[in-house]
Amino acid sequence: MNPAAPSATDIDAQWQIARAALEQGRDEDARVALTELLRLDSSLFIPRLHLGRLLEEAGQFDAAVVQYFGAVMRAQAKGRWRDEATTAPALRASVLHAMDVIDAERAQVFRRAYEPLRAQHGDAPLARVDECLDIYLGQHQVVYPDPRQQPKFLYFPGLPATPYFARELFPWYAALESGVEEIRAELRAVLHDAQGIEPFLKFNTAEQAQGYLAGTDAPPNWDAFFFYRHGERLDANCARCPRTAAILDALPLVRIREHAPEVCFSVLTPGTHILPHRGVTNVRLVTHLPLIVPENCVLTVGGEARAWREGECFTFRRLDARRDADGLLEPAPVGDRARGRESARGRDRRLQSRGRDRG
Repeated sequence: MNPAAPSATDIDAQWQIARAALEQGRDEDARVALTELLRLDSSLFIPRLHLGRLLEEAGQFDAAVVQYFGAVMRAQAKGRWRDEATTAPALRASVLHAMDVIDAERAQVFRRAYEPLRAQHGDAPLARVDECLDIYLGQHQVVYPDPRQQPKFLYFPGLPATPYFARELFPWYAALESGVEEIRAELRAVLHDAQGIEPFLKFNTAEQAQGYLAGTDAPPNWDAFFFYRHGERLDANCARCPRTAAILDALPLVRIREHAPEVCFSVLTPGTHILPHRGVTNVRLVTHLPLIVPENCVLTVGGEARAWREGECFTFRRLDARRDADGLLEPAPVGDRARGRESARGRDRRLQSRGRDRG
């Protein structure tokens, strides 16, 4: 449980505790402190690099590879550790060592992670999992059956490139839709108070933001009030919206460490457009429950436009034929004005557990 989103002060204080333990050679204390620090903020890559080293030195090699890999991926996503110029001199040897370990061992680490499933079910049922891993590791050339479905991080073969999904697949829609008036009332209270609202996307530079958002009449803004973020339940936010939280707690939410569930009130300010973009993977669906919808707003997925209707759930996979990419999502105005939207946003558990049918 996470009672509230950690403050920058909390994160900095925990980092100081971890650094002191590292400097004093108290490895076990440092490991515990770094683990807690990453629980507070999983995006931190330098502490994750240190944790990888401690785990490697303790003989926990598979766990070390996971942390090294996570550190490098997070750093490079922020433009760091791409070359000498983007790597601090004091860290270069450690970063290069982490990369060497990753290159040598990550394939086997990943395969060992699902070896118990292979022992239970055999090779044939895991053939697509093997192919997915080979594609991810660059050991297999992918051929996309549908040019709209080309995710930028993880491609799982054999899943249909379906833009929108039939309501009958999601019996839990009824719980959300029956509570829409209560959910909307709690949303209005959140918007009035404004506490707990934060940017849905965080950028290091203004240039990065320009690739995702655009505005017609004013600077674009996409905010969120999270009930779950990166798999952590934000108890303070849930307490402010008890009826919404109770409905969410009764849903079959997927549980993936540091990734899911992720559920929020999503808020676009007047005139904001989310530009066409790729999703990270084709094994994830997105569900919207529109709560406050201005006129002339539409969502375009895989070249198919759909208008939001208040109180009516729908689920989609991010596709767009115009960019030949999986994951292209473009909320845009039908006419000249788009005044924004607010919606409850989540992910389908059955997607994750039954990707063969509903990826």
